[in-house]
Amino acid sequence: MQNGGGDGNEAGRGTAVITRTKTKTKKPSLYRVLILNDDYTPMEFVVHVLERFFQKDREAATRIMLHVHNHGVGECGVYTFEVAETKVSQVMDFARQNQHPLQCVMEKK
Repeated sequence: MQNGGGDGNEAGRGTAVITRTKTKTKKPSLYRVLILNDDYTPMEFVVHVLERFFQKDREAATRIMLHVHNHGVGECGVYTFEVAETKVSQVMDFARQNQHPLQCVMEKK
């Protein structure tokens, strides 16, 4: 027999706090792909590279090429590491196949 009118199951009752851990996914780092100016690669070849590997239209490709020509460097696009690395490799291989000294590099944004 119990005094107090309880049903005997009060032990273990209490308030529980449920916490949720919210996982934040980190955005991947971005890299700028740049073409560097040189005195030997024809301007038309640079325009072709921008159209072929960076999907630029003729006008945008020409604008970037002129920026490279006048300022020494121009941005082709901004990509995740793997994509940027692949684009740099493709451009460098294509330039070598066509016997041009064109340089393409990537830098963290």
